[in-house]
Amino acid sequence: MPVYLSRLVLNPRSRAVRRDLSDCQSLHRTVMSAFPTVPSRGDSQGAGIAHADAEGGVSGEGARARHGVLHRLDTDSRSGRIVLYVQSLAEPDWSRLASDYLLTQLGLENPACKLVRDQYRSIRPGTVLRFRLRANPTKKVDTQSGPNGEKQNGRRIGLFREEDLVGWLERKAEDGGFTLLDVAVNGAGPDGRVQGLHPVGKMIFRSVTFEGRLVVSDADRFQKTLAAGLGSAKAYGFGLLSVAPAAG
Repeated sequence: MPVYLSRLVLNPRSRAVRRDLSDCQSLHRTVMSAFPTVPSRGDSQGAGIAHADAEGGVSGEGARARHGVLHRLDTDSRSGRIVLYVQSLAEPDWSRLASDYLLTQLGLENPACKLVRDQYRSIRPGTVLRFRLRANPTKKVDTQSGPNGEKQNGRRIGLFREEDLVGWLERKAEDGGFTLLDVAVNGAGPDGRVQGLHPVGKMIFRSVTFEGRLVVSDADRFQKTLAAGLGSAKAYGFGLLSVAPAAG
């Protein structure tokens, strides 16, 4: 199955861009406009500390999951430009964006889209990679057993302490076929948040960025992790694990 990675350099003067930067639900709609629609599942899953349905059928989660769409907003450290990365299993059609959504005259292709399946398939156990991940780290609470002895689903709450955040990523790494070598955490504490307006109410998500180095322990599981993403709230800019060869 092909895996596509798109890079879009956004125009901060565009009204549509400013709207999307302030509302993760709006950005979700813009990203998904590049992909074919699918029938809604009509399900509902809480995520992070959202105050509404985080990935239900109303928001098009069925299409996101079907096409394997993950996205992340970054700010380029050298140019200060706002960059949107989108990974997908289906090839996107970015011609549907607003005419002024992207910066022009950059001297580079914008938007740019490439197949990364072969790079992912070439990863082997023992490979050391640099990584970047914007995640919505959570834990479940209120999962007491019901009258029938089965545990209730509970609710998700955000994590704040750095040691809890690193512990969350270590657990994801163990399940995801890799081990952390070193990691820096940006967004620990109560202020790292992403907001949006869902049709059923306001959403607020914990936002944490992890950067560092990892070593692959299980190549098959790791490749599946790259395709599926990590954590919750994937419709709203979380979960895309970006990797690159480690220097030296």
